[in-house]
Amino acid sequence: MTTASDSATAAASGANATERFKSDKLVGVEGTPPERVSLLAREVLEAVHETIRKHKVTYDEYNALKAWLISVGEDGEWPLFLDVWVEHVVEEVATEHREGNKGTIEGPYYVPDAPEQGASGAVPMRDDEPGTPLTWTGKVTSTDGSALSGAKVELWHADADGYYSQFAPNIPAWNLRASFTTDADGNFEIRTVRPAPYQIPTDGACGKLISAAGWHAWRPAHLHVKVSAPGYELLTAQLYFPGDEHNDDDIASAVKPELILAPKPIAGGEAIEYGFVLDPA
Repeated sequence: MTTASDSATAAASGANATERFKSDKLVGVEGTPPERVSLLAREVLEAVHETIRKHKVTYDEYNALKAWLISVGEDGEWPLFLDVWVEHVVEEVATEHREGNKGTIEGPYYVPDAPEQGASGAVPMRDDEPGTPLTWTGKVTSTDGSALSGAKVELWHADADGYYSQFAPNIPAWNLRASFTTDADGNFEIRTVRPAPYQIPTDGACGKLISAAGWHAWRPAHLHVKVSAPGYELLTAQLYFPGDEHNDDDIASAVKPELILAPKPIAGGEAIEYGFVLDPA
């Protein structure tokens, strides 16, 4: 369970995620035809209008919504809100054509250019990093079965308290973040620790929504990955562990059966085998 320190607040984490998103991905709507913008904007607004009419929304409820929307921005939690409650549907329609591996949401805490560890290595971690040691072996191939040498496997995940490096204080910058490059046969081996389930930040605007709606804030334990190779579509996924009580009611609705691992006990920890099949671009 997350144990937030005084400085590890939702507002601080949200502001960090917002600034990184703005600097990395602010592209506006240039190149999108006005007709497309109008279509999407109108249909979203019409859906809101229909909800208001259907449920007879009051002015008190409307004003509470305005105040909450303002607080989402003030807390810097738009990336968190959208990635938790909206992104999974965008991912679903964006990748429905694929024949290779299933993917899922990226979430708000990805950072590019993590330290390169070659085809086999350990992610950077603290000397006393809590968690069961985890050895992961896999292979990256194309949909035609050919091995993809030089494919990039980026891995990141939260620590045992549910915090991500670079988004919470007092954690080394690249803790539990690394990049790996497959060998001539497309193989890789990663050594890390098994992550724990955690709650998304609840001390900001998103937490107020969760509390008001009577929802829970839990995400099941997961490993984040991005897998890429020249000439192939980028695969973004999260990998989950069997038996987690929130695999079936993940707050982010990101769990898919194809993404659940099958860890096996080994001396000193656990081992998993999981590979990736990429679709040609």
